Amino acid sequence: VQLQASGGGLVQAGGSLRLSCAASGRTASSRLMAWFRQAPGKERELVASISVSANTVYYTDSVKGRFTISRDNVKKTVDLQMNSLKPEDTAVYYCAAGAAGSSQLTSSDSYAYWGQGTLVTVSS
Repeated sequence: VQLQASGGGLVQAGGSLRLSCAASGRTASSRLMAWFRQAPGKERELVASISVSANTVYYTDSVKGRFTISRDNVKKTVDLQMNSLKPEDTAVYYCAAGAAGSSQLTSSDSYAYWGQGTLVTVSS
C-alpha cells in the first residue's frame, strides 16, 4: 500500500483546510485508515481514524466537533476536513493505513503504512 497526502498549507486561526490521502494497492480499500500528526518537539499522535466500512470513526478529544474524517473506497481516498483551526493544530499530518487484518481503530500499532506527511500551519 502506498499513500500520498496533500492539502496542507498556511491558514489563519479559525480557518479551514481539507487534507486528502490517495492510496494505491489492491487491498487499500479494505484497511483501516487514519490521520496522525506530529508537532515540533512532540510525539506523533493519532488524530482521527475510520473503519473499512466507514461506520465507525475515532477522534482525539482535542479535535472533536472540528475535524471530520471520511473515506471513499472506490476512489481509495481518505480525507480530513479541518474546521475552526487553532494554532495548536500546527503539525505535520500523516495519513496511515492499517496492517492486514487490523481492527483496532485507536491503536497506533494497527497502522503499518504511512504517507509522506503534509505540513499544516495555523497562524494566530
